[in-house]
Amino acid sequence: MENLVRTAATQAADWIVVLPLVLALLGAALALIMRNNGRVTFFLALLVVGAMLACEIGLIARIWENGPVSMTMGNWLPPFGISFAADLFGALFALTAAFAGLVVIIYAETERTAAEGRDGFHALVLLLLAGVTGSFLTGDLFNLYVWFEVVLIASFGLIVSRSSALQLDGAVKYGFLNFLATALFLLALGLVYGLLGTLNMADIIGKAWGAHPAAMTAVGALLLLAFGMKAAAFPVNAWLPASYHAPPAAVSALFAGLLTKVGVYAILRSLVVLLPGSRDVLEPAIAVAAIGSLILGPLGAIAETNLRRAMGFLLIGGIGAALVGIALATPSGIGGTGAYIFHSMLTMTGLYLVAGLIERATGETDTRRMGGLYAQSPALSIMFLVLIFALAGVPPLLGFWPKLLLIEASLQFGDGLGIALMLALVFNAVLTLIAGTRLWAHVFWRDREEGLRPEKAGSRRLRYGAPAILVGVIIFLGIWPNLLIAAAKIGASDVIDPARYIAAVGLAGGAP
Repeated sequence: MENLVRTAATQAADWIVVLPLVLALLGAALALIMRNNGRVTFFLALLVVGAMLACEIGLIARIWENGPVSMTMGNWLPPFGISFAADLFGALFALTAAFAGLVVIIYAETERTAAEGRDGFHALVLLLLAGVTGSFLTGDLFNLYVWFEVVLIASFGLIVSRSSALQLDGAVKYGFLNFLATALFLLALGLVYGLLGTLNMADIIGKAWGAHPAAMTAVGALLLLAFGMKAAAFPVNAWLPASYHAPPAAVSALFAGLLTKVGVYAILRSLVVLLPGSRDVLEPAIAVAAIGSLILGPLGAIAETNLRRAMGFLLIGGIGAALVGIALATPSGIGGTGAYIFHSMLTMTGLYLVAGLIERATGETDTRRMGGLYAQSPALSIMFLVLIFALAGVPPLLGFWPKLLLIEASLQFGDGLGIALMLALVFNAVLTLIAGTRLWAHVFWRDREEGLRPEKAGSRRLRYGAPAILVGVIIFLGIWPNLLIAAAKIGASDVIDPARYIAAVGLAGGAP
């Protein structure tokens, strides 16, 4: 029995790793109960997300000082206990998700009508944040599957919230591919449990090396396909631009900022940390997915005329950049991937929010019928351009530093694969600039015959203020990136060498 239960009592401070989840789930339940009063649920959502941010800041501070933090239910050691475990990457992404969620909640309130006050929007957003946060902080693969299901339920509710024909069409495409990915993930879980007798991540690290290599490679391939579909990586990415433009702009922003990043993080956690041997075998496939996403994403954006569909293609290009570090699996590469996920969560959320403002001002979704917006709103024009430059990696904005780390890692890799990934990153930056500046010229610079919609000054200030917060953070962290780069190095160190992570779960000496 002593080998099955942790003898030391769980410290009260360790509960901080599950508090954000508890807050989000309780908040979602309360918001659902009080959904008939939209104003109350709005302030409730703000309060809950603010408390989540406070917990996650405290969690990051503790990890920075003492290393990864874990809490296992009932103190039962793996494979019996369900663990929540957070390293610096997981806690940082959870914090960023909550921050992006807070901005989206504020933005959405400026667009919601009185008739929409009872649709359960705030409950679904909090439920989505619970699923995303749980995915980043879980220490158990089956628990990850559960949080994926929570995310899927909440996102499906949000995507059909107004029940328009376009939303239902997008929901079918989004739902089918994500249900298929979840089924593949569940199949992989069964194989992992059958081969290793455990689904605890820290336990898998120590046991995977003794399993049959071919069987574990098959498991790794299944996980790569399942998570690649959720991340919208090439070649299983067609569903994203076909669905993310369908819901309201606030919902699109939440999806673009959070959901695909959960897929990339799952690839990083499962293949680099848990199954590095399988990752080595699958390295060419990951590299092909990275290069295909990097190049075809912005090319699709260049050919697209619908504004938010074009954003979807740019989002796919960013997924390719995040996969570069996983294909390389070096400290610089993993650090670049972690920094890029952080940057993309902020930048893509802001870009979709700005796209929503553009559609609201012009009354159009097709860029061929837009134009003349620069004269009405120079601030909106500047925000859009800053976000495009950040996405392309133009210095000194936030997106420059992750791409610099990834290019450095590609050059250090030395062989043809590293050179190919480096060239793909450069081409992606150029193509993203072409696609983004083309959109900017169509939306802001070209003349427009029809007039633009007038907006009330007070409402406009609040509506523009939400993406402006994200733009300010992107500029600030781009000019002063030292903290982000230091966090990327610490996070990459724990991914490459998970000894501290294993020890935090209570399995010291379990690493190979």
